[in-house]
Amino acid sequence: MIMGYQEVYEEWLSNPYFDADTKAELIAIENDDNEIRERFYTDLEFGTAGLRGVIGAGTNRMNIYVVRKTTQGLANYIAKVNGQKKGVAIAYDSRRMSPEFANEAALCLCANGIKAYIFESLRPTPELSYAVRKLGCIAGINITASHNPPEYNGYKVYWEDGAQITPPHDTGIMAEVKAVTDYNTVKTMDKAAAQAAGLYQVIGADVDDPYIEELKKQVKHWDSIREAQKDLKIVYTPLHGTGNIPARRVLRELGFENVYVVPEQELPDGEFPTVSYPNPEAEEAFALGLKMAKELDADLVLATDPDADRLGVRVKDKNGEYHTLTGNMSGCLLADYEIGQKKALEGGLPEDGALIKTIVTTNMADAIADYYGVKLIEVLTGFKFIGQQILGFEQKGKGTYLFGFEESYGCLIGTHARDKDAIVATMALCEAAAYYKTKNMTLWDAMIEMYERYGYYKDDIQSITLKGIEGLEKIQEILNTLRSNTPAEIAGYKVLSARDYKMDTIRDMATGEVKPTGLPNSNVLYYDLTDGAWLCVRPSGTEPKVKFYYGVKGTSLEDADEKSAAMGQKVLDMIHAML
Repeated sequence: MIMGYQEVYEEWLSNPYFDADTKAELIAIENDDNEIRERFYTDLEFGTAGLRGVIGAGTNRMNIYVVRKTTQGLANYIAKVNGQKKGVAIAYDSRRMSPEFANEAALCLCANGIKAYIFESLRPTPELSYAVRKLGCIAGINITASHNPPEYNGYKVYWEDGAQITPPHDTGIMAEVKAVTDYNTVKTMDKAAAQAAGLYQVIGADVDDPYIEELKKQVKHWDSIREAQKDLKIVYTPLHGTGNIPARRVLRELGFENVYVVPEQELPDGEFPTVSYPNPEAEEAFALGLKMAKELDADLVLATDPDADRLGVRVKDKNGEYHTLTGNMSGCLLADYEIGQKKALEGGLPEDGALIKTIVTTNMADAIADYYGVKLIEVLTGFKFIGQQILGFEQKGKGTYLFGFEESYGCLIGTHARDKDAIVATMALCEAAAYYKTKNMTLWDAMIEMYERYGYYKDDIQSITLKGIEGLEKIQEILNTLRSNTPAEIAGYKVLSARDYKMDTIRDMATGEVKPTGLPNSNVLYYDLTDGAWLCVRPSGTEPKVKFYYGVKGTSLEDADEKSAAMGQKVLDMIHAML
């Protein structure tokens, strides 16, 4: 018989398995039925991105018991595919409870006879991705909630290729996690006993050093760095997260002499005291960095999110004004630089070279691929699908990865990792800034040159947060409404074709012809519009949001800005009409 939320709550209070602090937290809410319901009406769902939720006691919260139960499910799946001998790498960020959750996951694995390689202290996400392959592990666990507010934490699972889990492993692990219904059956063991058995191994410099060396292999112009290293001024903030040590180290080893770290945001702090939430997409994340940059007359300002897989950028023009580079802009700037320099330095590009982007990423990427004569591959949202393409290239022996990025401020240069890497992006942007400086150009000049060459693309996003059970239902309602009533026009643009990634269809609106998307099933709708515009609707995989991505193409910066603002307002009107 399935227990109701009140019964599950009472079971946690009475069961000796749960500790005194957990019970005290639960007793404090005994008269708040809504809070009890929110914490116990369901299990925190292990989805394709793993776990992410508010820290606290309850089945629908992030706590040591939910982490243990999830790890037991992962261990059961690893046993099912006979991967126990390979071990699991574990990393964690600066959030509250991250070290504790990482330790609990390690001890659960050890109790299941699986060796755990756990970092000695916080490390960036891309280094975990690198460590999985470096150590020959079957899987990796990363304790992080990326850029979510401070009350959140999360649990991401990686597979042996170094990418976050994709089919069939994601559904296989999800099923095993769901099958663990009794917390009392979850295994754990004493840390000293695990270490004595050789099952609990602490890692650090043995992975750090080769990781940094892999990044340095991606440098295209050591000569430009040497020429500009004394003049280029860089302001950097890790936003209280994991980027501080590795980002500064790689820039120092490259020879950059003027790297200034925002002091108020330098040290790890899970409360993220200087920002409401630590997101490099947000203006507030740059307030302190920009202030410092203006005082120093710095060339660029860089901000990595807490797990250092995403990079935010501000660049100075020749008039001393600072410009925001969105994830689409910085991604295109780096794609053009990396592919262009590879072509120039190697006398051409591989015939099977590919630029990879997600479906919600700017169409400027398509124009860059076309310009260089390389293949443009489009994948579903989530960097793991870019990682999956790299794995496919390796397995088939055909396809050369040149660059991959997504609009949400993440890219990967090289194949040392299989997730987005803000440390290598930091390094590459500083290298590009040095290169352009030797040409008497700023990064903003390079961006304008790209607009002139490829077109004035402008991309943006509107999102609505709908929390709780009712919110999830409303998000589904919005998708269902659009799915059953394809609009003929959006924001004054005619709909040319409608893609439904859940139904695996692309419908030509003029002819009615239907063909498959060719991508995995996903609850996403995409509309190709006239004049190079587009709109995509998808629920967030990590937050209680529904996101509306869109892009336009203008004849100038001003024209693109005007078209984008008008479309954004129309999209907001459309959202509110459905609420």
